[in-house]
Order: sequence, then C-alpha cells, then structure tokens
Amino acid sequence: MANFEEQLMALESVVEKLERGELSLDESVHLFEEGVKLSNACKKELEAAEGRIQVLVEQGRNAMRVVNLDVETGAEE
Repeated sequence: MANFEEQLMALESVVEKLERGELSLDESVHLFEEGVKLSNACKKELEAAEGRIQVLVEQGRNAMRVVNLDVETGAEE
C-alpha cells in the first residue's frame, strides 16, 4: 500500500480535478469516491502514527519519564 505522503498527494490531485469542474457527473462521483477512500486511508495512517507518539511526562522536580499516549482515550499507558 502507498505511504501517507503518496496517499495525500493523490488526494490533493483528486481535489484539484474536482475543483476544476471540467468532469462529467459520473467522473466526478467516481473521483469523489476515490477521494473518500484516500481521505480515510490518510486518517488511518495519522491515527496509527499518533498511537506511536511518545509523550514526555514530568515526574517530580527534575525527573522525566517517557510514556506512550493512548490516542483513543487520551490516557497515558
């Protein structure tokens, strides 16, 4: 599967084509469907990346520890 950047570029291309307004209704609907799929794929990639982000949490005065952030609940793991 394409990576996030490729999917985002493809989505931008779809949006540009739709914005031009030069397509038939059928072509526009097909591109819109493709755009929704690309948008969902990008969203899924972003959610997966957010799930891997580590948050630094201050403990005490000068001590720090690294914890994972649970994106769905916002809680620390």
